[in-house]
Amino acid sequence: MAVSSKRVPAPDLVTIRRALLSVSDKQGLIEFATALSKLGVELLSTGGTARAIAEAGLPVRDVSDVTGFPEIMDGRVKTLHPGVHGGLLAIRDDAEHAEAMQKHGIVPIDLAVINLYPFEEVRAKGADYETSVENIDIGGPAMIRAAAKNHAYVTIVTDPEDYGAVLEGLEAHSGALPLAARKELAAKAYARTAAYDAAISGWFAEALDLPAPRHRSFAGKLKTVMRYGENPHQQAGFYVTGEHRPGVATATLHQGKALSYNNINDTDAAFELVSEFAAASGPACAIIKHANPCGVAVGPSALEAYRKALVCDQTSAFGGIVALNTELDAEAARAITEIFIEVIIAPSATEEAMAIVAAKKNLRLMTTGALADPAAAGMTVRSVAGGLLVQNRDNALVDQMDLKIVTKRAPSETELADLRFAFRVAKHVKSNAIVYAKHGATVGIGAGQMSRVDSARIAARKAIDAAEVLGLPEPLTRGSVVASDAFFPFADGLLTAIEAGATAVIQPGGSMRDDEVIAAADEAGIAMVFTGVRHFRH
Repeated sequence: MAVSSKRVPAPDLVTIRRALLSVSDKQGLIEFATALSKLGVELLSTGGTARAIAEAGLPVRDVSDVTGFPEIMDGRVKTLHPGVHGGLLAIRDDAEHAEAMQKHGIVPIDLAVINLYPFEEVRAKGADYETSVENIDIGGPAMIRAAAKNHAYVTIVTDPEDYGAVLEGLEAHSGALPLAARKELAAKAYARTAAYDAAISGWFAEALDLPAPRHRSFAGKLKTVMRYGENPHQQAGFYVTGEHRPGVATATLHQGKALSYNNINDTDAAFELVSEFAAASGPACAIIKHANPCGVAVGPSALEAYRKALVCDQTSAFGGIVALNTELDAEAARAITEIFIEVIIAPSATEEAMAIVAAKKNLRLMTTGALADPAAAGMTVRSVAGGLLVQNRDNALVDQMDLKIVTKRAPSETELADLRFAFRVAKHVKSNAIVYAKHGATVGIGAGQMSRVDSARIAARKAIDAAEVLGLPEPLTRGSVVASDAFFPFADGLLTAIEAGATAVIQPGGSMRDDEVIAAADEAGIAMVFTGVRHFRH
């Protein structure tokens, strides 16, 4: 199809004489329509929007009067007509366009106020296939794209939050809007339809179980403009996808300043980790620093879980994130606020606890209403130069794994419980990951090293440092268990853990030297189990 080579300069100011309103979200609709009517703007509308405007006592003309054609097929066909799209797409200063409008009785539309069927909301609520399909808007996106393309003459508004700014612009320019404003609104409009289509295509991929469709789209809605990104010289924003997974994106911020880029990243890591521990199994606490845990524990209360987690690395906990899998109560709040913490996140908090936290004005308190489901399906996305890496969320659970005892000695029941605990934590530690645990608490964590043996050494060294801080005669790794997120490629990493005092090991297995590693464990008299599942986290 040939593309027109016409170059008609866009006018700066375009007076709004006629507006088309067709919205699913009627927030602020009547107030906006009333203000437009007072400015002498003729209102065109469709279906429920027209009824709402008429019931408010405002003059409104039904689109069917413009098209000369009624709504049909349960409203599926009402605006897909030259009378509408000609009014949106016509280049007003082009003689041929003007002649066509006059010949076919097409009236210009200067303002289009359109938002879409609530497909994202319906999808998030888990609607069935047929209901989801019925909530895919067709006419709305077509009108939005038409108006946005012709922003030289048409103003397109897709978000009720922009109503106020549009009215201010009309008042400032005697009923007209400048080109700069029209361009900005057009950009927003195309971003909105892109996000809408991304939600639909993503839903289809999930509904039809298409793991790697040829084209993949992702979209988000701006929630916060950040002061900066990971570093002060980087610009950043926080976008939400609409996924209703409890966590940092959906949590309620009760107090404190807005979270930074790094706060959000770390808080997400903290809550995802603590959500591995079901509330029904008892309180759990995770303390995170730079997206890695510096202490994780379970206990009979939120307070005890926090205290046990803090023992692992009190130094690193300073300025960290504390996540709980249970309600934040007053006792836990008092203990947590004894040191500098950036964020506390929990499913809920008592009024007394909130009052205690409120005394620390810079401490953020967030509640999520529920834990994230560690077994739920989902996607993770990471950018690389020129592309995106997309994969399923790591939702493998150690409690569902077929653990295989590979050594002569089997772990005791106490060791087995700690092995499962440690492997659950290792899933959330940057690779290469080594986690020592004892009595339901981490006692040494080694993260993100190029060599697994180095991670084992660092974790043991941290346990020694913690013992010195606490005045203990020996590090807590004595009599502990150890988890490795991936197999030991050589026996040296295992030998380091044994030297640190570990009596049992959990690892995926699968190394070419598994026999060598098992022999080293047998020689030391320790127990080892294989999971068959790796938990790399880069």
